[in-house]
Amino acid sequence: MALLVLITLGATLGWLASILGRNEAPRMILRMMGVGMVATIAVGLFVNSWTFLGGLSLTAFGAGFAGGAVALVVHHFVAREPEEI
Repeated sequence: MALLVLITLGATLGWLASILGRNEAPRMILRMMGVGMVATIAVGLFVNSWTFLGGLSLTAFGAGFAGGAVALVVHHFVAREPEEI
């Protein structure tokens, strides 16, 4: 159950980040969702003692949320196209 919650949380974070970053390309939206899922799963499971099928603690949920958000912010600034002057 923890894995499903973390996947859903990461995909939602990525989707919201693509909206806030004004990315309209479907490929970029999927990339942001993927980055959000991978980061949220990695951080959430690390904090939850690598428990895939058990319950998800509130600490792991919060850490997954924070880790996914940080990864998406970093990805946004690294993968950003240069602006024309």
